[in-house]
Amino acid sequence: MIISCDALTPGDRPPAHHVVSLPFHLLILFVAFAVAVASQGGYYPPGRFLVTALVLLALVVACYVHGWPGRQWWPLLAACAALAAWAAVRAAAGGSVASAVPTVATLGCVAATALVVSRTDAAQRELCAGVALGVGVLVAVSGWVGVAWRVEPLALATDERLWRATSTLTYANAAAALLAPLSVLSVALLVGRPRSLLHVGTAYLLLVGLGATLSRAGVLACLVGLAVLAGLAGVRATARAVLPGLIGAVIAVGGLSLSSPVTARPQPVLAAAALATGLAVALGGSLLPRRVWAVALLAGVAAAGAAATQVTASGMDILADSRAHLGSPTRADSAQAALDLVAEQPLVGVGPGRAVLTWALPDGRVVSGRYAHNEYLQVLVELGAVGLVLLLGVIVAVVLIVRRGRPVASSPLLWAGAAAGLVALLALRAWLDGVFRQQLIVMGWP
Repeated sequence: MIISCDALTPGDRPPAHHVVSLPFHLLILFVAFAVAVASQGGYYPPGRFLVTALVLLALVVACYVHGWPGRQWWPLLAACAALAAWAAVRAAAGGSVASAVPTVATLGCVAATALVVSRTDAAQRELCAGVALGVGVLVAVSGWVGVAWRVEPLALATDERLWRATSTLTYANAAAALLAPLSVLSVALLVGRPRSLLHVGTAYLLLVGLGATLSRAGVLACLVGLAVLAGLAGVRATARAVLPGLIGAVIAVGGLSLSSPVTARPQPVLAAAALATGLAVALGGSLLPRRVWAVALLAGVAAAGAAATQVTASGMDILADSRAHLGSPTRADSAQAALDLVAEQPLVGVGPGRAVLTWALPDGRVVSGRYAHNEYLQVLVELGAVGLVLLLGVIVAVVLIVRRGRPVASSPLLWAGAAAGLVALLALRAWLDGVFRQQLIVMGWP
C-alpha cells in the first residue's frame, strides 16, 4: 500500500492546483507495478526478474538523489533480510539455492518499494495511490470483459465449471488479492470527496471487478477492510460512501453472473446493461436526490430480476453449489496434507519449492499439489516455525511503519484507506482455506 512515514508537517500538502512532479525513481516504480500486473504477477521467472530489476533500479535512483532513508526503516529492512536469509539457508540445505529466489525477490521488492515511496512528497504519494487505482480499474474492466465475452486468459473456466475473471494475472484469487485492498482504498478516498464522479466510478468498477472474480476470499477480505475503514473514518461516512457503489456492483455482478456457468451461453448484452444500470445507481446515490435515486435503484433491481430469468436452472445450480458456501473439499484436503508435512518438519520446514502435498479423493484416487492455498501455512510448510516467526516479524514491521505514518500523513483518509487495505490483504491471504475459513464454518456458516 502507499504509505510513507517521512516527517511532514500538515502544511506540506500542496494547493489544489499544484502541478505534481514525477521523479524518475517514481516513474520506474510505476512501470514495475504495471509490468508485474501484466506479467501474471511476476510469478514466472522472466516477469519476476524484470520486476525485481526495475524496483531495485528505482531504489538506486531514489537513494542517489535523496540519500538513504532514516533509521525508522531499519526494522523493516532487518525483518525482510532475516526472512530472505533463512529462505536461502534452507534452500541451500535442500540442495538448490535457486529455489529461494522467488522468496528473496519478493522480500526485496517489498522493502525496496517502501523505501522508494518514502523518498516522495505528499502530492507524489497521492499520485502513487491514483496510479495504483488506475491500474486496478484496468484489471477490473479487463476481467469483466473476459467473463462477459469469455476471452481467455482475461477469464478462465475453472474446475468448478464457472468462468471467473482473472485479467492479466490469470488466476482469479490473485486478481481478487489486488482488487480487494484497492477497493477499500478507493472507498476511503470517496469518503473525502463523495460527489466526485471520478472517485465514484473508480470505487464502483473496482467492486465490480472484485465480484467478477467470484472469489469468496476477496469479498470477505474487502468486507473486513471496509469494517476497519469504518472504524478509522467513521461508520456513517463510510456507509454513505460505499453503499450506492456496492448496490450498483451487486446489480452489475448479478448481470455478469449470467455468463459465468460454463453450461450457459454468454450474455454480453445483458451484462453490459447491468453494468450501465449499476453505474447509474452508484452515481445516482452520490449525486441525485434520494427519491430519484430510489427510483433508479428499483429499476435496477427489476432489470436484474428480469435478466435472472434468462439463466438456466442448471447454470444457477452450478453457481450456487460452487460459490454460495465456504467449503472446498480439495483445498481442505490440501491444507490437511500441508499440516501432515508440517508435522514431519515443524521447525525448519521442507525447504522452499519442495512441498509436495498428497491426499486421497473419495473415489480412492491419489492426487498431489504444491500449494496449500494459504500463504501462512505455505510458509510454515516450506520454512517451518522459524520462517513463520520471521514472516510475522515482517508484518509487524510493516504495521509499525504504517502506524508511525498516521500523525504526519498529508491526507488522513489516504492513510486510513491504505491501512484498511493492508488489513484486507492480510485477511485474504489467511482466509484461503486457513483458520479464518474453518472458524466461520464452526460458527455455523454454510
